Amino acid sequence: MRPLRRLIQIDEALSLIRKETKPITRLEIVSIADAYGRVSAEEIVSRVDVPPFARSAMDGYAVRASDTYGASKLKPISLRLGEVLYAGSVPKRKVKKGECAEIATGAMLPRGADSTVKVEDTERKEGHILFYEAIRRGQFVSARGTDISRRTRVVSKGDLLNPSKIGALAAIGREMIKVYSKPLVGVAPTGNEIAALGTRLRPGQVYNINSYTLAGALSANGADVRMLDIVGDSLQELQGLLKRNRDCDMIVFSGGSSVGERDLMADLIEVSGRLVFHGVAIKPGKPTVFGVVGGQLVFGMPGNPTACLSNAYVILAPTVRSMARVPLEPPRSVIARMSKRVVSTKGRTHFLTVRLEGGVAHPAFKESGAITSMAFADGYIVIPADVDLLVKGERVTVFLL
Repeated sequence: MRPLRRLIQIDEALSLIRKETKPITRLEIVSIADAYGRVSAEEIVSRVDVPPFARSAMDGYAVRASDTYGASKLKPISLRLGEVLYAGSVPKRKVKKGECAEIATGAMLPRGADSTVKVEDTERKEGHILFYEAIRRGQFVSARGTDISRRTRVVSKGDLLNPSKIGALAAIGREMIKVYSKPLVGVAPTGNEIAALGTRLRPGQVYNINSYTLAGALSANGADVRMLDIVGDSLQELQGLLKRNRDCDMIVFSGGSSVGERDLMADLIEVSGRLVFHGVAIKPGKPTVFGVVGGQLVFGMPGNPTACLSNAYVILAPTVRSMARVPLEPPRSVIARMSKRVVSTKGRTHFLTVRLEGGVAHPAFKESGAITSMAFADGYIVIPADVDLLVKGERVTVFLL
């Protein structure tokens, strides 16, 4: 056993990681159908007006507003009905004085007309339409270019492509967009005790949990994940895996980060590159390793599933988002009251998983090796390093998972 050399606080750990993290500069061109959650690497200016023609915003009748002047409920004005216009049809006739055209929402406004009257405000009578009040010019009409006009910047370089941005691209007919590549992250489980899913467990083995929880957390924050084979407790095997995956921007190992004879993560980084820290004053997740090997970020996560996944949320998620140029978003949170007294370890930031029931937070943590500590939790609370006790009924902020 080799004790951890020096525990650093979580804020210092995140600061050290940020200094080593560089945004991805690789580019690729993707269809807007595949662009959700990606970051634009170009500015896009519209070459067209949206809508490209004046269109009705309601089902009703296209009219000349001046033809309705003087209309009232007691003395309606009657206009002769001309053609019927559907969305996608092209008007064939001009609306002349004393005429109107039946029109559907989204249909092109015919020449001569300048307004639409809702069908609810009219009455049909023997080939004529009765209008019971005067309307203003432009009523219920979307003019050409009112949504997006030519030369309007639709997307800026660095924009996160959310559904509304993608919708704007579709509106101007843009099919493809240049985006920054996702950071490629290799996820490697380590340890002779880890077995692949679908295989028979030998005595002393457990199934590989961490690769799948890590992959989910990393993918959700903008990474392209490469699932790597299980690596045994051998420095030579670990070095071989790093060499075979030099194209990855980041490698995340699970297991081997603690202080046992077979915990080789710190040794791997020291002999291959530069060790930045080994040990963070957090609970769970204290035996966390971080370093840089040939410009590649290398993390050693605890092998215990709860500690590993907790660190994925707290440490890996902001790192990957920074690499992917995806903006950091504050986690959703709610205020609750503790269901019971909780004792924490002073000097370590404690991330305690909880279940929520009627505004009450119930501790869900069992042990670092129990994945149900996370699977059955609704969120977690953060107990600062200088706090050693939460009392029953104390108000806490629960960050939702």
